Amino acid sequence: MIYKKLGQTDLKTSLICLGTMTFGQQNTEAQAHQQMDMARDHGINFFDTAELYAIPPSSETQGLTESYIGSWFRKQAQRNNIILASKAAGPGAGWIDHIRGGPRLNRDHLTRALEASLKRLQTDYIDLYQIHWPERSTNYFGVLGYQHNAEEQVIAIEETLEVLNDFIVAGKIRHIGISNETPWGVMQYLMHAEKNNWPRIVSIQNPYNLLNRSFEIGLSEMAIREQVGLLAYSPLGFGALTGKYLNNQQPADARLTLFPDYTRYSNENGIAATRAYAKLARENNLTTTQLALAFINQQDFLTANIIGATNLDQLKENIDSVNIKLGEEIIDAINIIHRRYTIPCP
Repeated sequence: MIYKKLGQTDLKTSLICLGTMTFGQQNTEAQAHQQMDMARDHGINFFDTAELYAIPPSSETQGLTESYIGSWFRKQAQRNNIILASKAAGPGAGWIDHIRGGPRLNRDHLTRALEASLKRLQTDYIDLYQIHWPERSTNYFGVLGYQHNAEEQVIAIEETLEVLNDFIVAGKIRHIGISNETPWGVMQYLMHAEKNNWPRIVSIQNPYNLLNRSFEIGLSEMAIREQVGLLAYSPLGFGALTGKYLNNQQPADARLTLFPDYTRYSNENGIAATRAYAKLARENNLTTTQLALAFINQQDFLTANIIGATNLDQLKENIDSVNIKLGEEIIDAINIIHRRYTIPCP
């Protein structure tokens, strides 16, 4: 396993991070424990979860993912060997009203979110506590263009950051991260931290994959210069970049078979780009999965690649991507495809 420094902290996270959002929906508690066992045995010391999970979000499964991780900690006594990341949900405009009647990023909501997560995770601290998405309306979750709403009433980033600082002072979290953020949001967090002598954010968790390289526009430079590394989520685009959905295939129990409304990576150009990447992978004796993950692993702005799986064979292939080094010719070929299909699935 390869390890990278988390921001300006003294923590070194595994390049591969175990994503857990299938725990409690597509994976049982026993299967979740098997995945965590395998991850640990292959040198992974970084798990990512959220109060929102399992996915798709529902009142019936909300919090199950954290609970499964907590029961593994209790059984395995591994808490101090794992860098644990979780997230507090932002506002949801009706789709997550089952969480505190509609979450906000103020002191009351964040305090309740953290205390509930700590209880489910059976721990008294979280290493990396992240804001899952912004309080304000901006271009995240697949939106490229920004439309300003001058009338919107939101919790200010400074207010949110003050609460997170207090959590650190209380010893309940160690570091702060953000997710689904924009360049403006990153700089706001950094500015308020410097102004108030509060802790800096150490990471940004945004989507990044061969079908969505929007992070490279603006945020990649910030990640390097400000030491706020990317935690790349959806590295396989909901599984689309495995190639298993090509030619209208619908494998049993696969995510997009079970949840067909998740169409972010299934548009015409996305499918065409996936087909091109699959061909390039075959020509180089790689699977499409290996090509997609190895490309992400080699990015200078990356701290960790958050992989997810529903079975141990998938998990093993994903973990083994750390052993694959793409040469310049393959990178050049990837970029040729990228120029033809530029961010087909934002």
